[in-house]
Amino acid sequence: MNVAGRMLLVLVIALASLSAMSPQRPEPFANDREIRIGNLMPYTGPLAEFAAIGKAEAAYFDMINERGGINGRKVRFISHDDNSDPTVALDLTRGLVERENVLLMFGSFGTPGNLAVRSYLNERKIPQLFVASGAEELIDPKNFPWTMGWQPSFRAEGRVYANYIQAFYPQRRIVVLWQNDQFGRDLYKGIQDGLGDLTRLIIVGVAFDIADAHIDGHVSILKRSGAEILVFAGVPATASQVIRLAADFKWHPVFLLNDEAAAMSTALGPAGVENSVGVISASFLKDPSDPAWKDDPAIRDWLSFMEKYYPTGDKGSSAALYGYAAAETLAQVLKQCGDDLSRENVMRQAASLKDFESSALLPGIKINTSESNFRPIRQIRLVQFDGRTWQPIGDVIETAFSDAPNN
Repeated sequence: MNVAGRMLLVLVIALASLSAMSPQRPEPFANDREIRIGNLMPYTGPLAEFAAIGKAEAAYFDMINERGGINGRKVRFISHDDNSDPTVALDLTRGLVERENVLLMFGSFGTPGNLAVRSYLNERKIPQLFVASGAEELIDPKNFPWTMGWQPSFRAEGRVYANYIQAFYPQRRIVVLWQNDQFGRDLYKGIQDGLGDLTRLIIVGVAFDIADAHIDGHVSILKRSGAEILVFAGVPATASQVIRLAADFKWHPVFLLNDEAAAMSTALGPAGVENSVGVISASFLKDPSDPAWKDDPAIRDWLSFMEKYYPTGDKGSSAALYGYAAAETLAQVLKQCGDDLSRENVMRQAASLKDFESSALLPGIKINTSESNFRPIRQIRLVQFDGRTWQPIGDVIETAFSDAPNN
């Protein structure tokens, strides 16, 4: 063999060896068989009571896959535990994008984690769809066109409570017990926005941490203030504790409870039904524990779904129903994509939802999006617990007016 032949042979062997040593290219995020979707949830940590959202989403896609998938493709739902830590959320998101090669991030829980990964995903033009947060910072289609919310904003919810108070309890003294994080601050700010010049009626505002061991002391202080209205913003476990404490202290204010904390199964029931009578909240989803829906076809389907695909879950969990409804919305977007599963088309279809009705939404509430509307659910309804069911107060409320923060 001549020198040129030997050199050619050495080159071929070297290239073959290099190929063998090189890591394999990640599989495409979508192909004829599979769609990869990334998700982060607090499966452990202080917000683990919301882990049911991710578990229900995983179960929903199991159901979809058993039925043949979406447009003939199975959904691979890859969900990791971020322990409610924004730094962990960023590391895990990078792994999902760069190693797992997901098509999009979907439904990740919490404001801090979603804000931590927003720039990374937008710079790479990766959809960050239907984030499980009502923070208005996550709804900015002009500056972050790859990030879209799902639920009504926390600040809008606070404004609705303020408007209700002004209409039905004018000039009454108000106290607010709010969770010391961005969620709690947003809802509190919405109350102040809605009250405007009447913010002076808020005579005490107390912030608490999720692990606060002094909730009884806070409630005692609020009672001694002489206030006639208590607005609570926090998680269900704390809400249940506050309702019980108020009853123990023989304090019976008008009690307004934020939507996320108003589930019958995790807040009102554990607090004692007799103590929870009269509680007011704002909602956009049906409460699966509410007997008012026992004959509703959608809730019957939900119960069958839980029994088959998420048998270890709580059938009365509002968090699980939230995950189910959000997954239902994403499935609709992917159906609309057809065979074009480019990330650009995913965002185009996500911004083209027209009067989509998730089976879990309250009657009259529909999902709509556009290039300038990245808040799919902009309607809520005030409800009051009568000791057995949630009774509607008035009509469905359009919350769009409050999406622009008033600084």
